[in-house]
Amino acid sequence: MSFLERTEMLIGEEGVSKLSKARVLIFGVGGVGGFVCEALARAGVGEIHLVDGDVVAESNINRQIIATVDTIDMPKVDAMAKRINMINPKCRTKAMKLFYLPGDDFDFSGYDYVVDAIDTVSAKLDIITKAKEAKVPVISSMGTGNKMDPTRFEIADISKTSVCPLAKVVRKELRNRGIKDVKVLYSREEPVKTGVRTPGSISFVPSVAGLIIGGEVIKDIIGFSAKQE
Repeated sequence: MSFLERTEMLIGEEGVSKLSKARVLIFGVGGVGGFVCEALARAGVGEIHLVDGDVVAESNINRQIIATVDTIDMPKVDAMAKRINMINPKCRTKAMKLFYLPGDDFDFSGYDYVVDAIDTVSAKLDIITKAKEAKVPVISSMGTGNKMDPTRFEIADISKTSVCPLAKVVRKELRNRGIKDVKVLYSREEPVKTGVRTPGSISFVPSVAGLIIGGEVIKDIIGFSAKQE
């Protein structure tokens, strides 16, 4: 019995086949990106490439699926690749331990989808720009820090976003570059004021954001339309 038996009930044999042939590139495998990977691996995506230069820290345990006392100090991409292969040994993973920077020599053309789940604005803009130039679908995560209501997350075009401070900056910069039609996840919830610069986080918020993004990627790859929903 295949672990995808129940998945196939929903999306059919053709959908499962499309996912098995898909190649997805994920930037950032932390609180949001880790759960994107989880969704893709459990849906049977055939190839997942991971980019993140960080290591697991104790402070990650409250929200990151790869973070446990046993993975502290382990490169996040290695921890995520190991987890993916424990879920689906047939999934081909590539772990790239690096912090993506604008101007990095990176070929986006060989992918079916690009996921941006990092925090640095300049890198986010560069990832979106290069994915667009390569004509590869891209989805970008906006701010999930200082949030308490995961039901306020939604998928939208960047031009339709509001409230989220990060989305405001990204929206303006993309407009200045003449880049349109960028799919993002954002929240309409006003950020909680914590009084400190470092964003606060809690277990049930970035996880939901990551699963929503993962679901969007999966549905786009198999061509699951709103009418079918």
